[in-house]
Amino acid sequence: MIYLKGKTILLTGGSRGIGRACALMMGKAGADIAITYLSNAKAADNVVNDLTAEGRKAIALSGDLSREETAEMIFKQCRERLSPPSVVVVNAGIWKRAPIDTITAEQLRETMDINLSSAFYICRVAASQMIKRGSGNIILISSTAGQRGEAFHSHYAATKGAMIAMAKSLAAELGPHGIRTNVVAPGWVDTDMCKGILDDPVQRQKIIDDIPLRRVASPEDVAGAVLFLASDLSRHINGEVINVNGGSVLCG
Repeated sequence: MIYLKGKTILLTGGSRGIGRACALMMGKAGADIAITYLSNAKAADNVVNDLTAEGRKAIALSGDLSREETAEMIFKQCRERLSPPSVVVVNAGIWKRAPIDTITAEQLRETMDINLSSAFYICRVAASQMIKRGSGNIILISSTAGQRGEAFHSHYAATKGAMIAMAKSLAAELGPHGIRTNVVAPGWVDTDMCKGILDDPVQRQKIIDDIPLRRVASPEDVAGAVLFLASDLSRHINGEVINVNGGSVLCG
């Protein structure tokens, strides 16, 4: 059993999908949880209610993470209402189709701002606080798209590849301060984000046929890897990418 009792975890994009599964799983392991959300207050409140029912302290913090000042505000509220986060999970993001020959500057900017700039802002504040304490743990949620690319989603793949490069850089930079930085890279996951494609029986079967384990991951499959990285069992793992894709993308 993994125990996270005594830890406060700040998780971005925690109201649904992978984020929700991570919040609930880490809460059951004993952690107090602060989740962020952009607009779906009801879904965020449901996560908080589920966590408090388990006896955990939990809060939901609203804010646009693509705005630089939001990161400072989120950490301040987490610190004041719970405690300074010892683990930060960077999960918030979007996935929208945009062929390279028609992608607009606005589409590119939106994905870059939400997926990548927000990750930098969160990691910057996390690092500044964790360096002072001499310990910390940062986990970024990337994607197989960041490793092999993805047709019609080059802007998304670019942000996810950049997150991997950023994590490796932070692992080297922050490691001497007792701060670990790692990545979880999911493949296809049965969430609202992928609903349009996975609800198509033909498309779903094609995807399953490309996965050696012959199933699409659940959000809990990804949350298990995050839980491991959040725990002391992974205390000597730094700068690594844990792939959760059923073997569909095999990276050394």
